[in-house]
Amino acid sequence: MPSVHDFTAETIDGKQQSLAAYRGKTLLIVNVASKCGFTPQYAGLEQLYRDYRKRGLVVLGFPCDQFGHQEPGDAAEIKQFCALNYDVTFPLFAKIEVNGAHAHPLYRHLKAQARGLLGSEAIKWNFTKFLVDSQGQVLRRYAPTDTPAGIAKELETML
Repeated sequence: MPSVHDFTAETIDGKQQSLAAYRGKTLLIVNVASKCGFTPQYAGLEQLYRDYRKRGLVVLGFPCDQFGHQEPGDAAEIKQFCALNYDVTFPLFAKIEVNGAHAHPLYRHLKAQARGLLGSEAIKWNFTKFLVDSQGQVLRRYAPTDTPAGIAKELETML
């Protein structure tokens, strides 16, 4: 069975990044957007990253514009928004699709490994989160309403 480490994604700066570079790290993979009611979660995600990165956590943000056109910006605008408004230092990737025929292969894998409410694979909204262990196996899927602070309690027992 493939692991998250078998995938590659384009960074916000346009470079190809193998997710194998994160082998040995616990990952929290999130589809993000800058004009969403959940956008303030950027602050909580950054706090998780700062609090737990020395213990092996990496937050990976994947901008997505599939939900209510809430991520209309290009890569430069997204990067600037995240830096100016939330001082984001965790890795950001290029804008992707998470559902449909053009869904990024990583997200097809994540959704198949951790289904949502009532067994649904589809991502329902921005700030859906996937927790991945250090071996690249998907452990859990969190709804957009699950806050980073709430996830911190689970991270405490894992890291």
